[in-house]
Amino acid sequence: MPVTLRELSPWSMFLSADIVVKAVIVGLALASLATWTVFIAKTVELSLARRRLAASLDGIAKSRSLAETQFALGARGGVLSAFIAAAIREARLSAGISSDSGIKERAASSFAEIARAEARHIRLGMGLLATIGATSPFVGLFGTVWGIMNSFIGISKAQTTNLAVVAPGIAEALLATAVGLVAAIPAVIIYNRFARVTKAYLELVSRASGAAGRLLSRDLDRGHGGAHMRAAE
Repeated sequence: MPVTLRELSPWSMFLSADIVVKAVIVGLALASLATWTVFIAKTVELSLARRRLAASLDGIAKSRSLAETQFALGARGGVLSAFIAAAIREARLSAGISSDSGIKERAASSFAEIARAEARHIRLGMGLLATIGATSPFVGLFGTVWGIMNSFIGISKAQTTNLAVVAPGIAEALLATAVGLVAAIPAVIIYNRFARVTKAYLELVSRASGAAGRLLSRDLDRGHGGAHMRAAE
C-alpha cells in the first residue's frame, strides 16, 4: 500500500499536531508577541524619559536655588521635579526646628524613596521578559516530548518504521522546541539590552538626586531656606 506523502511546512505541521502541542505552540506565540510589545513600549518610554531628564538637568545647570529651579522646570521635569518638590517640602516643614544636617538627611531619605519608585516604574515589563526567556525553551521541550510520545504510539499502532510515516510526527513535535527558541532568544537579548539602558537612565536619576541635594544645601547655607520656600508656594 503506497504511503501518502504529507507536506511538512510549519503551518501544515501545526495543523496536524496533537492538541497539547498546538496549545504549547500557541502559548509560545503569544509569549513572543508579548516580548515584542514590551520591546516597543519600553523603547519609547525609556527614550522619552532619558531625553526629558537629560534636558531638565541641562536646563537647571545655572540655577542657584530650589525656587528658581522649580520655576524653570514647571511641570515638565519628571523625576527631577519630584526631587526638587521633596527638597522644598522638607526645608519648609523643618524650617526653624531642625539643623541643616537634619534637613539634608531627611531630604536624602525622600530622594532615595523617589529613586526607588522610579526604578520600579522603569523596570516594569522586564520581569516578563526574564520569565519568557527562561521558561520558553522548557515549555517548547515539553511540547516536543509530548509530541514524540504520541508519534511512537502511532508508530507502534501502524507497525511500521517507514520514514515517511515516522518523520511527520517527529517533525511536528520538534516544531514546539523551535518555536520555544524563537520566543526565548529575542526575550533574552531584549532583556539584556534594557538592563543596560535602564542602568544608564538610573545613573541620570542619581545625577538628578545629587543636583537637588546641592540646591538644597545652597539654600540652607544662605540662611534663607524659609524665604525660598515661601517664594515657591
